Amino acid sequence: MAQTNLLSPPSTISPPTALQLSQKAPRIIANPPTSSLPWPLSLLFSAETPEAWVTHENALYACLRTHDDAAARQLLDRLSARFGESNERIITLRGIYEEATAKNNGELEVVFKKYEDILKQDPTNFGVRKRRVAVLKSLGRTSDAITALTMLVESSPTDLEAWAELGEMYAKVGEWARAIWCAEEVLLVMPNSWSAHAHLATLHYLSTQSSPHLAPLNLSLKNFARSIELNDSYLRGYYGLKLVCQKLIPLLSESSSVSKRNQDEDGPPPNLETVKKLEELATSKLAEIVRRYQPGTKEWQGYDGAEVIAARELLNRDANTER
Repeated sequence: MAQTNLLSPPSTISPPTALQLSQKAPRIIANPPTSSLPWPLSLLFSAETPEAWVTHENALYACLRTHDDAAARQLLDRLSARFGESNERIITLRGIYEEATAKNNGELEVVFKKYEDILKQDPTNFGVRKRRVAVLKSLGRTSDAITALTMLVESSPTDLEAWAELGEMYAKVGEWARAIWCAEEVLLVMPNSWSAHAHLATLHYLSTQSSPHLAPLNLSLKNFARSIELNDSYLRGYYGLKLVCQKLIPLLSESSSVSKRNQDEDGPPPNLETVKKLEELATSKLAEIVRRYQPGTKEWQGYDGAEVIAARELLNRDANTER
């Protein structure tokens, strides 16, 4: 398992990792980076560095994740004292703290009203605009959140976080075409991101749940294949590749008229033998990951435990079907 690091924590951390990070908060609070000595002695004996404040911010997030609100408040107060109450990042952090400690929708509405007041004075505060969207989601106001995100990406068309969030909101309401469009916008900026390719592939795959069609499954196959080409140990890519191959094989085994129609409308369909080989590759790789993860082999411990369990269940289900 990767070492927990408050200076550069992973973008998505598990509850146990968040707990380990939050447990470092008392030591951080007990050792302030600023010096209490008068100037100019404070310049000589201060331990203040940019990294120290990054550590404070990440510890604040971890404490909120683990409901250590008292420690989170101390960290927030220290950041506010250092950078000022009017600093844009501090305003955003204060909002995150108030969202996390809100006990009901009424208190969330109060936070939302504060965001509205801030944006009336400074509409360019993108941190607050994003937090406003988060509150709308928490309140269940999905359509308002989509509208706010649409305005956000219009103002900042290269904001990947906003595009990704908008895509998730569209997917939540079943607007697959729009969700796919948002994911493609992310991919335009990050063409070598295996996770972005896998996400786009997942959306194409999910769009066929009610009625399987060859064209979106073909696009899903291409993007999953691209994700494992970019990262040949990407579990989620192999998992998705196996699922989409399992859907494609019976479709491609049907009459040639189906293939001909799809070729006329959406380009050539994938070759059946190629899809079978890709399915075998995905199965082999998933089995290897599951086998090596279980004994605790050090170099195979970077995977998410839940994803490994899902892969094992998929393989077991496949084995039971073959019997």
